[in-house]
Amino acid sequence: MNRYREYVKNQITELLTNYGKIDLLWLDYSYPEGAHGKGRADWDSEELMKLVRTLQPGIIVNDRADLLDVEGGWDFTTPEQYKVSKWPERNGKRIPWETCQTFSGSWGYYRDEATWKDNRQLLVLLIESVSKGGNLLLNVGPTARGLFDDRAEKRLADIGEWMKYNSPSIYGCTEAPEEFAPVDNALLTYNPDTKRLYVHLLDYPLSRLTLKGYGGKVKYAQFLHDRSELKFGDTQFSVTYQESKSSDDVILVLPEVKPDIEIPVIELILE
Repeated sequence: MNRYREYVKNQITELLTNYGKIDLLWLDYSYPEGAHGKGRADWDSEELMKLVRTLQPGIIVNDRADLLDVEGGWDFTTPEQYKVSKWPERNGKRIPWETCQTFSGSWGYYRDEATWKDNRQLLVLLIESVSKGGNLLLNVGPTARGLFDDRAEKRLADIGEWMKYNSPSIYGCTEAPEEFAPVDNALLTYNPDTKRLYVHLLDYPLSRLTLKGYGGKVKYAQFLHDRSELKFGDTQFSVTYQESKSSDDVILVLPEVKPDIEIPVIELILE
């Protein structure tokens, strides 16, 4: 282990010295004491992290060096292959996070893999991660020729096509402020710089969308993919069983036909 520890430090020194400014280092090997695998003592994680911080003072590092209780031992957490129920916390405080996920059930290329996520699943995974304040790290395993296979290329192209029109709802966005209530069958993201709120329609409504408690908060609404305006409806409009709408609500009038896009996004320009 002594030889290997020295080898790892030399490799880290080379990577963080010869290639200019490095923004992020993603370590992936340690287990807490008592678990199956190697822990901080085996890898000399504390000294390794001191070396990293010395060579690249501005770098951010994930939480897999078994240094959760060490000051400066990590910067963000990395839930893997599952969705978090809410923004992760540690000691009662929200922490930066990124989920690492695969296109299929395998991290590397596997010719006979049959559990590939479809485009909608991947888009929901992306949107939901951002809606809870996180980032998505999506793994793609190349073939032995160093290429992506047709399945990976198709899914990357589909994500890219959606992002071409809807990227403002992802880049620079995070969880919506508490004053904006969840919307039925939708996910919210929010850009704190532009102060715009995005409603991702997972299930397309019939003609009208009610934003409960949004009265007085929304100045203008439009679809993000084509910037077409959405009109405000009558807040007293009645639905089945004459359920009345509160004047504190905003009702958006939507086209009856769903836009030709996997998950339509409404951009709300706020007051």
